Amino acid sequence: MPKEFDLIAQYFTRPAPEKMVGVGDDCAIFSLRAGYDMATSTDLLLEGRHFFSDVDPYLLGRKALAVNLSDLAAAGASARACLLSLALPSVDEAWLAAFSRGFLEMADAYCCPLIGGDTTRSLDHITIGVTVMGEVPSGKALLRSHAHIDDDIWVSDYLGAADLALRYLSGSLPMDAQRLHDSRAALENPAPPVAFAQHLPGVAHAAIDISDGLAQDLGHILKASQCGAEVHWPMLPVHAALHGLPLPLQQEAVLAGGDVFQLCFTAAPAQREKLQALAAEHQIALHRIGRIISGAGLRVLDQAGQPILLAHQGFDHFA
Repeated sequence: MPKEFDLIAQYFTRPAPEKMVGVGDDCAIFSLRAGYDMATSTDLLLEGRHFFSDVDPYLLGRKALAVNLSDLAAAGASARACLLSLALPSVDEAWLAAFSRGFLEMADAYCCPLIGGDTTRSLDHITIGVTVMGEVPSGKALLRSHAHIDDDIWVSDYLGAADLALRYLSGSLPMDAQRLHDSRAALENPAPPVAFAQHLPGVAHAAIDISDGLAQDLGHILKASQCGAEVHWPMLPVHAALHGLPLPLQQEAVLAGGDVFQLCFTAAPAQREKLQALAAEHQIALHRIGRIISGAGLRVLDQAGQPILLAHQGFDHFA
């Protein structure tokens, strides 16, 4: 059986970019450019909690990095490097080959080289830990606490598909093969709008990535910024895979469904044309869904202007 350092060398070691020290030393080393702050984030993915045991390991490798890149996007930061830690119950070289290919492809696509990490044996199940490091112009990082009254609220891409796919795969909805086919990529292969987000500092005011549900994550902005929000259901970008399903199911998937890894942000109405031009330049869908108001809390209004009541706001790891 291959030894730990043989596995690292075979699947995860690459030459470090110029002026970086990567895999092979006790610490990874890199420098920040003058005039930039570091942005860093870390996430854990647990088998059985965040991904199914039979998920395609190639797609899992891509998603493991994507969920962290989404955090950098929420800060308006560009990626510099990442660290990967793996706990595996056993060595499955076919799984490792596919996982590392997906992870490293994602790292190449987003200019986020893997420069270190750790591997160990777990007692049961796979645990994946990723830390990303990026940079953002000094003092310009997007924060949850900077929303302004009368700001527009925007979201990128379309909502609800990842939640729908999860329901089919977990058996909580009767299987619909076509709808699963149409929604599965949103769950297993998210594509956060990192390049677009790098242009938001100085344009947007507050931002967050949608990981646990739009209502819950937007609520974090409202709490940090001490304001309220009004969102209109007819303005929300419902993914096509949900069309034709019962309206309460659509509303729960769109407003409370997690695993989206897209942006929710606020900006002054004067920035609308600039934001739409940026979205067109980066070929992403961008949707204005409501506005920031005085007061507290989130109100979601239906087509008749009546409040939509949700059974829950989003995903809670300890619920």
